[in-house]
Amino acid sequence: MFSRIVRSSLPHYRFTRSFSMTSTAPTFKPFTLALIQLGHIGADKSSNLKHAREMILKAAKGDEPRAPKPDLIVLPECFNSPYGHVHFPQYAETIGYTSGQKYDINKSESESVKALSATAKEAGVWLLGGTIPERDTSDGNIYNAATVYSPAGDLVAVHRKVHLFDIDIPGKITFKESETLTGGHSINFFDTEFARIGLGICYDVRFPELAMINARQGCQVLIYPSAFNTTTGPLHWELLQRARAVDNQVFFSMCSPARDLTAGYHAWGHSMVVDPIF
Repeated sequence: MFSRIVRSSLPHYRFTRSFSMTSTAPTFKPFTLALIQLGHIGADKSSNLKHAREMILKAAKGDEPRAPKPDLIVLPECFNSPYGHVHFPQYAETIGYTSGQKYDINKSESESVKALSATAKEAGVWLLGGTIPERDTSDGNIYNAATVYSPAGDLVAVHRKVHLFDIDIPGKITFKESETLTGGHSINFFDTEFARIGLGICYDVRFPELAMINARQGCQVLIYPSAFNTTTGPLHWELLQRARAVDNQVFFSMCSPARDLTAGYHAWGHSMVVDPIF
């Protein structure tokens, strides 16, 4: 249940694709990625946000000479609240982001967005801020949303989990996100100075079309904040990441919460990065 930082330097492999895009992807350059396998996620949202900030700033310092300061830091799925469909309405926040429009952080109603924006700016890094439950005031629906921040603290992308996790394995696990969440309907990526990065969340990885479309949009890296459990994790966590990486010739990564056997949901952990070669 303890927080852990996983670092990886992504080398510059050469591979070709044939597709059309509406915009040119940045030239892929080597960069350092840090995955924060966050633990101690409890019922107090403010404490969760404080702990996330501490771990982001710790990761942002790097660990020279073993590891340089990361260019991009990633938090896991549902980092600011307990993971569970019964918790999503209680912890949901209004973000109000519209793709392609400048987002005013100062006017944001989201406590988590403000905290992540400030921390990204303080650390001077790109930040994929895991996911939080998001309430859309226009339709009243609740989404599982990933948010992305530039080193200046700007909110530059939001991805709503498209494929909801409903599972019923007798004697093992029963979990139905669809009881409280609504699935998103957009495919999203963001551009940095070192890569175009596609977004997904957890169960999205089981559906190859999302990764395939991102790759054809020019994404060289796909990152999914995730929270597989101790039933599905041993079976499919590594298998699916390797499949998406090899099939699409992209780097693929999933960042998990730390496993906490005292919590209601037992995350698998094992945050990892997969290259497109093996």
